[in-house]
Order: sequence, then structure tokens, then C-alpha cells
Amino acid sequence: MIVGRVLLLAIVLLLSIASTKAQVAATSPPAPAAADKVSTEQRASPEAITAYTLPPDRAGKAHNLHRIYFWFSLISFSYVLVVLWLILRGRFAAGYRTYAELISSRRIVQLLIFAPLFILTLDLLQLPLGIYRHWLGTSYGLTISSWPTWFWDWTKAELVTIIGGTIFIWILYVIIRHSPRRWWIWFWAASLPLGALVVFLTPLVLDPLFHKFEPLGQKDPVLTAELQKLARRAGEDIPPERMFWMGAGEKTTTLNAYVTGLGPSKRIVVWDTTIAKMSTAQIFFVSGHEMGHYVLRHIPKGLAIGAVLLLFAYYLAARMVGLFLSRWGSRWSIRGLDDLASLPVLVLLFTILAFVGNPVASAISRHYEHQADQYALEVTHGLTPNPAQACAQAFQVLGDIDLSDPNPMPADVFLFYDHPPIRDRVQSCLTYDPWSQGRQGEFVK
Repeated sequence: MIVGRVLLLAIVLLLSIASTKAQVAATSPPAPAAADKVSTEQRASPEAITAYTLPPDRAGKAHNLHRIYFWFSLISFSYVLVVLWLILRGRFAAGYRTYAELISSRRIVQLLIFAPLFILTLDLLQLPLGIYRHWLGTSYGLTISSWPTWFWDWTKAELVTIIGGTIFIWILYVIIRHSPRRWWIWFWAASLPLGALVVFLTPLVLDPLFHKFEPLGQKDPVLTAELQKLARRAGEDIPPERMFWMGAGEKTTTLNAYVTGLGPSKRIVVWDTTIAKMSTAQIFFVSGHEMGHYVLRHIPKGLAIGAVLLLFAYYLAARMVGLFLSRWGSRWSIRGLDDLASLPVLVLLFTILAFVGNPVASAISRHYEHQADQYALEVTHGLTPNPAQACAQAFQVLGDIDLSDPNPMPADVFLFYDHPPIRDRVQSCLTYDPWSQGRQGEFVK
């Protein structure tokens, strides 16, 4: 689970119209066809782990990959700013607004013309970023999705973005026109239920557009039964109907499991690649980690923290947008904040604010992920022979297959890591042992 992204979910809703969706395909689902036939009882138990290490060739490969990702993230941020500046300098948004006004005098019709044109222009200009990221994943063996599949996923994501972005833009400008001075606080209030709605609908509507989901009980009944024991130990009612297998191996070689949804849509999802490449004890720990997010209420907590960050971001944007428009508005043919052509300015400001705020959100997410790791150690204590080794082995397998850098750059961790480095997670697994000192765990008594 990527809690940091949940923290800034409502900002991401707005920024979704300013970011390419090509990476959806780059991180997608299925494992080898034989994976479904591999029983969890048949997986060999790996050697004991004392620290996260990789062979020299894979360590070098992992370090190079993450160094590329780090600079690519910085370059992507700069690239988006340049694209938005070119859109403003070239008066593309103003041109789309004028064209929409020529078609109809009704504001809703104007918006239905303007918003898709603007979103499509922005995402097409950013398409090279997504293409490069997919190529990079393919080059390092993390992505096996074909180019036609990748483009089809990008197209589906783009259609979803246009629909969702148009609704979001409509709400934004209705509020701006009714309350030009306090629009930011009213838009913040509107963003909260919208963000919660997206969290609720994502596993029901959005995820199935890109991945195949089936009940975990049908794919791996033994694992499902074990997870039921884990749920009972955690004091949670998580029925098999809320446990899902996700096909990942047709598009990626990486491993993952996560908690998603809200209320009735909340569920635990385990990728087929994870089931295929981890032992039962390791999957038990990973599932305990995801259950930790569930039990410790990280999603609602993340949304609450995100709401505070979002309010601050909207306030800053409202203070800055006036300065931008007063200085450059006429040069960009923008008549005022209530003009649809002002949208690139708002997206530019939120892009900057999201980048500046990302280290805060990532730090909070890393804290939540560490809590979930600790919870998994506690909830599996007594249920598996050696939870610490199961934890360390799980992260060793995850890091090896996903090419996690054994020695990540501190700047990379600070700016972009929403999970602790694998190296640190393995050490936490091996050193957390309150029971040897006669104490109980913090979360599971």
C-alpha cells in the first residue's frame, strides 16, 4: 500500500490532469502460467538472512536503476513545468477557451469542450516521459508488457482521466465563480468527499480496467485459510470475499500486495507473482503487513492528514495565483481567475506545491509502512516458527526481484521513498524482539 499517495489523494485528483497515465501499464499485473499450479506448501524455505544483500552484478544494476529513477523524477518535474509554461506562453488554453465560446454561449458546453482538449494536450505532451519509463522497466526486466498492451492501458487511463478531470474542473470553476475570494476553502471541502469517493471506487471500477482479479480462495485456498487465522488473531473480520488474487505476471515481474478501498470496498490484494515467488511463511508476513494497514486504520488516517495538507496547499495556491495573473495574465490572454484559460496556472502551482510537499507525505508514509512491518511481526508471532526470518526473507526476495537499491541515495529516500529502504526494513525485522525481554508487542498484546 502506498500511503503517501493516499495522503495527497485529493491533490493527485487535480494533478491527474497534469500527469501521464502511461505508468499504469508499466507497473501492471500476471505471473508465469505455471504459477497457479504451484502449491504454497511446495515452496522451498530459503537460507537465513542476516542483512539485505545482492550479488555484485545485481547490486550495481539496482543502484544504476534507482539513480536513473531519481534523476528521471527530477527531470520529469522540470519537464512538466516547462510544458505548462509553453502552454501558457503559446496561449493554448486561451485558444481552447475561445474556440469553446465560439461553439456555445453556455458555460457547461464550453467546459465540456475545453477540459478534454486541455487534458489531452497536456498528457500527449508528457507521453514521452511514460514511454521512456516503460522502456526503462523493460530494459531492466521489471516490465514485460508489450508496447500495444501498454498503449491500450494508457488509452484507457486517458479516457478515465478525461472524464474524471472534466468533472473536477467543472466543480472547481463553479466554486470560483460563486466565491472568487474564498474558493479555496470551498473547493477543499468539495475535494474531501471526492477523494473518499475515488478511494472507494478504485477497487470496484478502476483497478479491473487494467488488472484481472479473482477471489483468493479460488486461486489458493490453503493461503486463504491461513490468512483467515491471521485475521482472527488480529481481531478483525476480514472474510475471504475481501481477499483477492490479482494477475500481475503478464505485465510485470515485480512483487506486491496491498490494501485498498474504503468501507464496503476495502480489501486485501495479493499479486500472483508474490504467490509464485514467495514461501507460505513469507506471504504470511506480507499479508500481516497489509492487515496492519487495515487494523491500524492507515487509510482514514492518511486521508485525514491529507486533508490538512490539502487545505494548506489550496490556501497557498489561492494566495499565489493572483500574483501570477496580475503579472502575466494579460500576456497569456487570461481574463481572470474565473476564466477557464487560468487552469494551466492552477495546475502549475499545484504541481510545484505537490513536489515541495511530497517529502512530508513520503515521511509520513514511511512511518506507516514501518508500523505495518512491526504489526506483521507481532501478529505472526507464535503463528510461524520464526517471524523475524520470514520477514527478512520476504524483503530479501522482494528486493532482489524488484531490484531495490541496497544503498539508496539519502536525497532519493528523502524526496521520493514512500516506503523505508529494503536495507532498513530487513534490519528492523532482525532486531525487533520485545518478547526476548519479557515484554509484549506494541500493537498485538
